[in-house]
Amino acid sequence: MTARRLCLIEPEETMTSETPLKIAIATNDRETLDAHFGSARTFAVYEVTPTASRMVEVLAFDDATDQDGQHDLVDDRITPKVDALAGCALLFVLAIGGPAAAKVVRAGIHPIKRKAPEPIADLIAQTQAMLDGTPPPFLRKALGRPKTGFASDYAGESAQ
Repeated sequence: MTARRLCLIEPEETMTSETPLKIAIATNDRETLDAHFGSARTFAVYEVTPTASRMVEVLAFDDATDQDGQHDLVDDRITPKVDALAGCALLFVLAIGGPAAAKVVRAGIHPIKRKAPEPIADLIAQTQAMLDGTPPPFLRKALGRPKTGFASDYAGESAQ
């Protein structure tokens, strides 16, 4: 099973001067996060900065696992998806099994599970808000931002 990559023919040179964060969203309708990792037939891939976003490609798969999470041990449908998501920092899904999550994390992608379907526009807005504030250290590294000290990461928080 290989991914079909549906890409922009003439993408813009740059969105902004900031390095974008590449995120992937498990979707079947390309408008909503509405799929489990294994059963997703498509992943919408976006580049996101605090002030801009754009879809850069859609990864389409003909073969997916059942929504109930039952996998055929002979036919590996997870590795091709993980390979196709290379370069993404975040992966939004409704669910992801332990072995698949381990492969995703080993590939340097942080999976984020959501409890219910959400519009992709909302996920992008949430990601932009996180990038505009103080992103977690692993995202700062993905964005090429300078390291900060532990104290500066938590300077705005008060002791409870």
